[in-house]
Amino acid sequence: MPSIKKNPVLSAAPESQATAPVQARSRRGHGRVTLQNVAAQAGVTSITVSRYLRHPGVVAPATALRIQTALSATGYLPNKQAGQLASGHSRMVAAIIPSISNSIFSETVQGLSDTLQASGYELMLASSGYSLEREEEQIRAVLAWSPSALVVTGTHHTTGALLLLNAAQRNGTPVIEVWDQPADANAEAVSLDAISQVGFNHHAVGRAMAEHLLSRGHRRLAYVDSGVVEDFRAHERGAGFRAAAREHSRTHRRDPATVKLIKPPAGDAFECGRLALAQILALPGTPFTANIAANITAAAFANDHLACGALLEAQARGIQVPAQIALMGFGDFPISRQLQPPLSTVSPPRHEIGVQAAEVLLAALQSGTPPAHRALEWQMQIRESTG
Repeated sequence: MPSIKKNPVLSAAPESQATAPVQARSRRGHGRVTLQNVAAQAGVTSITVSRYLRHPGVVAPATALRIQTALSATGYLPNKQAGQLASGHSRMVAAIIPSISNSIFSETVQGLSDTLQASGYELMLASSGYSLEREEEQIRAVLAWSPSALVVTGTHHTTGALLLLNAAQRNGTPVIEVWDQPADANAEAVSLDAISQVGFNHHAVGRAMAEHLLSRGHRRLAYVDSGVVEDFRAHERGAGFRAAAREHSRTHRRDPATVKLIKPPAGDAFECGRLALAQILALPGTPFTANIAANITAAAFANDHLACGALLEAQARGIQVPAQIALMGFGDFPISRQLQPPLSTVSPPRHEIGVQAAEVLLAALQSGTPPAHRALEWQMQIRESTG
């Protein structure tokens, strides 16, 4: 049998050389810089390096500087897999949101990331593109990485996704649904098989939007819904809007209100808002004239971008806002304050949702109990577009 020669590059260093400084990025055969390499480079023990990585403040400043220099020189990366195998979980929280490009969700992600990182957790992010089927695939994929906790958006999921979420929670992985209010806003915690929620009630938001327009004397209303079929929160606001108009009609029979539901196509929100206003103007009672009593006089939109598109279209057509038609959005995006007239809208707690969700998860991880509910507040921003 032929003899096997040792590769001198891979041979272990003699014992007498154990404390000699190592070259930058010195590695074992598996290619990973070790804690021992960093310790040798810094002239300290491995225990000291480990202590610095866990609690930097407890290491003397001069020693900490040497360790930090050695970490940079060697390119050391902690072996997270080893800790994950020992604990069964990584120090990572997974979050699935409908859209990365939509700033209304990006602020929630920022709140999540900042709050989790301060406690030593990192955020893994996935975007479902408003597809429930894709969300189910992503839930299955991220759970395979054994995250410490999981954040999903909204309460609508496929049957398969619900099975995965409930199984994860039963197995000790806290799960939170964000952007929706719990069924019982007073509940401090949920049962093991239920999923807690951190958010607000979209149906109530829709009601408040309609009540504001009704209080301004408008009786012929329109709600411009999202063109995205699975934008359930926008649809829920529309349901609340129509419910408020029906209630007004029941209690004011001589002064009833009507609501026309407008569903633009999915696509560029500004352009869809322009098309939505054109649809409103094409309804019975047009051509649009100064005699607004025969026409829709106020419209609420699923989001600010749709409303801003409608406002720009109104200006292009020479239609006065709010004198001839009042317009209202949702989201309180910066552009809503810059147009003339400024847009009345609803300001959701988008950043606070992320912060509160992270705090609830961290508390659940520390206590080992299911996460608590958090019902958050939103604010109506009344500006010139509704008078």
